[in-house]
Amino acid sequence: MFGRGLPLCLAPVKGCKPPLRTLREGPGHPRVLTGEGTRGTYRRSPRPYSEVPTPGKNGWLNLYHFWRAKGIHRLHYHNIQNFQKLGPIYREKLGSIESVYIIDPEDVSILFQSEGPSPERYLVPPWVAYHQHYKKPIGVLFKKSEDWKKDRIALNQEVMAPEAMKNFLPLLDTVSQDFVSFLHRRIHQQGVGEYSADISDDLFRFAFESITNVIFGERLGMLQERVDPEAQRFINAVYQMFHTSVPMLSLPPDLFRLFRTKTWRDHVAAWDVIFSKAEQYTQNFCWDLKHKRVFDNYPGILYRLLGNTKLPFEDVKANITEMLAGGVDTTSMTLQWSLYELSRNLRVQEVLRAEVLAARRQAQGDMNKMLKLVPLLKASIKETLRLHPISVTVQRYLVKDVLIRGYVIPAQTLVQVGTFAMGRDPAFFPKPECFDPARWLNKDKTTTYFRNLGFGWGTRQCLGRRIAELEMTLFLIHMLENFKIEIQHLVDIDTTFNLILMPNKPISFTFRPLNQDLAQA
Repeated sequence: MFGRGLPLCLAPVKGCKPPLRTLREGPGHPRVLTGEGTRGTYRRSPRPYSEVPTPGKNGWLNLYHFWRAKGIHRLHYHNIQNFQKLGPIYREKLGSIESVYIIDPEDVSILFQSEGPSPERYLVPPWVAYHQHYKKPIGVLFKKSEDWKKDRIALNQEVMAPEAMKNFLPLLDTVSQDFVSFLHRRIHQQGVGEYSADISDDLFRFAFESITNVIFGERLGMLQERVDPEAQRFINAVYQMFHTSVPMLSLPPDLFRLFRTKTWRDHVAAWDVIFSKAEQYTQNFCWDLKHKRVFDNYPGILYRLLGNTKLPFEDVKANITEMLAGGVDTTSMTLQWSLYELSRNLRVQEVLRAEVLAARRQAQGDMNKMLKLVPLLKASIKETLRLHPISVTVQRYLVKDVLIRGYVIPAQTLVQVGTFAMGRDPAFFPKPECFDPARWLNKDKTTTYFRNLGFGWGTRQCLGRRIAELEMTLFLIHMLENFKIEIQHLVDIDTTFNLILMPNKPISFTFRPLNQDLAQA
């Protein structure tokens, strides 16, 4: 499905096929991993970092071959091929950036359990270059050490705590309900009892409406027939920011800046829009507060951050900007992949729908209770992120020397977990080509041990994780209750790396109402 000749690719939709290949140890590694997930043994005596397998020691020559093969947009497949060739640990230098890559969950546990109290992950070079050159304020995405910890503790209380989720629920639920109404209007307009289209832009608007509602406590009307063009500019800028980042990952962004390339100019323009619109939204909110704005319900994250005085105003604005920028493409892309998998696996779709309808009856209107009654639906989000992770890797810089798979990996080394490759390896996920949410409900923890890395792990996991999980769960609940979801053309969709994994071509869905009376209203 993901290209001929690629290792560990997915099988077509016609049915689950046996895994194509199994990850095996590379040269010099005595251990063999099998499709049944057995765990072997390997030599325990420490070996120097220089002996970690590598496809080539010359970083610039490696980069030349990488670019010549158009590898940047297929970085995820490049990782898979290296794991197949070199084994479950290898190091690779592209240009001036060198990383150690790992895939085995046992090795991942060693990495994360030694990450220290203030973990550091890879910072996207063009993002850093923009913020430094234009002296933009930074939040938890870019901060380190104690500065990061101070911001993160304050934000966790308002964004990650269980009581915060209770506040977000009604705000996100109404947006999901409005998306259903939006689709019913489209069905009525087409006049054929169904609606077929590529809804990626609509999902972007849904995600933006959701994140702004929980941050500002108010709706922007992104699901109305007439959309605010300035809000649409923000969404377009976020997409452009991700897209223009890719060419500057391996070469120094300052080169692009010094030569004033179109890539750099477009990247700067995108960030400028993100900052200006975030500033405008924040100023409008503060103006409303000064004029005695009255909140009927939960006032939003920004209000709470301004009220607790734990963060200076500039730090609040910086973190709000990062949350807005990170809350559009990432969530909307995962939802698009979820709809794609459900439309290709109609039996799974029907099982999930039955769970949702039963939960609705049992909850009797209590949405908090209902969320506890849909474990398989929540597992389907994990399964989507296994097959289509937002990030190809999860990264950490080591704070001390660490022994991984018998090799001494020195402090300050960038170690990357191949999440995309892990999700397609039969050693860790039996029948990885099958969309099987039930695999996450297995009570045997060895089947999920350090495998659920869609949002990262530990104290530096994605700040918006709980919001995104709640947003996606509510969205899928309402979609399954209201529509049968099919794919318009039964074709395999490949993925392309644009800093996040995206479909390589538009996906057209067909939505058929379960309640025909609503479709004809």
